[in-house]
Amino acid sequence: MAGPVPPRVDAHVKAGLLALVAHAQAEGGWSLRKAAAALGLDHVRVLRWLGRAMVDRLEDARSGPEVPLHALLDWERASIVKLAEEWSEIDRSHRKLAHRGSRLGLVYVGESTVLRVLVAEGVHLPERPPRQRRERRGFPEWAELVPGVIWCYDFTHFTGLPGWCGLAVVDVVSRKWLSTVVSAEETSTQVEVAFTRALVDDGKEDLLDEALLDELAHGVVPDNDERLPVLLAVSDNGPQMTSKATAVFLAGARIAQHFGRPGVPNDQAWVESFFGHLKGEFPHLDTITDPGDLEAELNRLQAFWNGTRLHEGIGYVTPDDEHEGRGEAIRAARRAGLRAAHETRVATRRQLRQDHP
Repeated sequence: MAGPVPPRVDAHVKAGLLALVAHAQAEGGWSLRKAAAALGLDHVRVLRWLGRAMVDRLEDARSGPEVPLHALLDWERASIVKLAEEWSEIDRSHRKLAHRGSRLGLVYVGESTVLRVLVAEGVHLPERPPRQRRERRGFPEWAELVPGVIWCYDFTHFTGLPGWCGLAVVDVVSRKWLSTVVSAEETSTQVEVAFTRALVDDGKEDLLDEALLDELAHGVVPDNDERLPVLLAVSDNGPQMTSKATAVFLAGARIAQHFGRPGVPNDQAWVESFFGHLKGEFPHLDTITDPGDLEAELNRLQAFWNGTRLHEGIGYVTPDDEHEGRGEAIRAARRAGLRAAHETRVATRRQLRQDHP
């Protein structure tokens, strides 16, 4: 040890210092006070250590009482274990068990206390089995990855209009925003209105066969009939999408349904991404408090979205360009322009070097 003695030292350090003091007294005739001062110790501290050494208690005792005043009582520990035995299959969580104990008037403890007691007692709460992973179903063979064949739709909410929702239909390939419905309800009626608007906007209103719709409403909805569908509607498993009324309407319009896996929003990534970009780029939509104003603003943004805004996912062309077949020509023109610009720059630099060697 070098330098002054710290306020707290281990028992073996105290024993070593006491041995040095004893050696100085025996061999050098020093007094205890002088020996302690030479070691940088207060002589009272040395006397206290000598007293503890006589009863072999040089190690520092813990501060405070041996058991904290706020420590759990034995019956509380037993109640926690009993609570876990009776309710673990239902609650499956130490947090829920803590609140269950309060509801039953059995024990009042914190959530972390329940966990700590159960770990100390070796009690393991049952784990919920993982959800069985489902393989993603591919689109039907007839659903080609070209504009106007696969549509995706979903509902969303805006914070400025609690209780109201918006439904949008988006083309999966061209990313064209086909239609929007703002409503205070989320039912098959809104789905029918949105798809009717989308069919009219996309020039497919002839698919709305009233005779077939009436026939389907009183009969069996075709399922996986590849001769009938012309369009594919991709959605999650919400009750509005899986309802019989929605199935009847879509089948009557020659639209087949494709449902994503429960709990996997990536299966409807096109419309999820659409809503994310729409709200992120136009945050004022969440401040509108009038349904009519919201629908008017969405209609205005729909024209901008489809005809002006460049979309990264389709090669930086507008959805209208991609939907109407101009996208590849625009991308090809840019590639050709980049090559021509590069060649022009190289030729210009070469000519400058020749003119000014």
